[in-house]
Amino acid sequence: MRAVIVAAAVAFIISLFGTPVAIRVFTALKAGQPIRTLGPATHQGKKGTPTMGGVAFIVATVFAYVAGHIALTTLPDRQIAQESPTMTALVLLGLFVFCGVVGFLDDFLKVRRRNSDGLSAKGKLLGQLIVGGAFAIVALYVPSTNGETVASESISFIRDISWLDVGKIGSVLVFVFVIMAMSNGVNLTDGLDGLATGASILVLGAYALIGFWQYRHWCGDSDYARVNDYCYQVRDPLEIAMIAAAAAAACVGFLWWNTSPARIFMGDTGALGLGGLIGGLAVATRTTLLSVIIGGLFVIITMSVVIQIISFKTTGKRVFRMSPLQHHFELAGWSEVNIVVRFWIVAGICVAIGLGLFYSDFLAVMG
Repeated sequence: MRAVIVAAAVAFIISLFGTPVAIRVFTALKAGQPIRTLGPATHQGKKGTPTMGGVAFIVATVFAYVAGHIALTTLPDRQIAQESPTMTALVLLGLFVFCGVVGFLDDFLKVRRRNSDGLSAKGKLLGQLIVGGAFAIVALYVPSTNGETVASESISFIRDISWLDVGKIGSVLVFVFVIMAMSNGVNLTDGLDGLATGASILVLGAYALIGFWQYRHWCGDSDYARVNDYCYQVRDPLEIAMIAAAAAAACVGFLWWNTSPARIFMGDTGALGLGGLIGGLAVATRTTLLSVIIGGLFVIITMSVVIQIISFKTTGKRVFRMSPLQHHFELAGWSEVNIVVRFWIVAGICVAIGLGLFYSDFLAVMG
């Protein structure tokens, strides 16, 4: 618990005080966010707001992990103390950083060209595919310290579903799909001041709780596993909790500056990075299908885009005034703050349902 608290506190402080530095740097570099002319007219007032702010909370999370890991190595229990970063941490932080790099390239091209055209859609998907594929191979083919891999060969809900064993190749494909789906889901959600940041805080907070609960009931803890019939067969749950808590706290610090009216945007740097991390957390905690519920807001917004595209291409009619869904409500006359707060409520409900299902499974097994 000490390591989780240390990591969260360090991440929050670095992000809270580091984001203004990022604002000044990106403003000086004239890294302002280009605004699409096809978007809501109210967004034109946001033109020039510095972007690439995701760099701030990604860096904060990495430094916080180092601080938390130092606290972790001082724990007396040899079952949980680690002298070096675990494979789980390398996969999760690697997804966070390198998905962020793909987003950074997109943001950089937008700023350089002074328009909203960054990487092409194919280029962005290719970047996500390469990053997801590389870390999927690491997660499934490189054993961790106890011989167990970060990801499993079965599709999971609250734990692995034994009859949904898809093998290593199938698991690599599932891993890549989850990373790409979550990355694009968070990216589509980003578009209003604080919307994606607040929703990500809720989802990351949920995974911090899940990771810590799994650590307290972990098969890797010989003392617990010896006296209990049920435990979680995951890899490095305490480090999962530490990274999720650090990322959530870093986003809280960033939200101070990102809330309406935003002084900085996370950009694709932050959105793709957060999506990659959330997808990695889902796989590492063996909650792949449950992540659809926990990250329900991202799923709803993604589906609004899919529905809009299918409807327009098949019937020539639009279901929504504009997609993603948040822009539909903007054009319907809702204020930006109302949309953001109400969408946060939806995200919170989804997280509550997901955590409820997770805990009810534990009660059912233990009862």
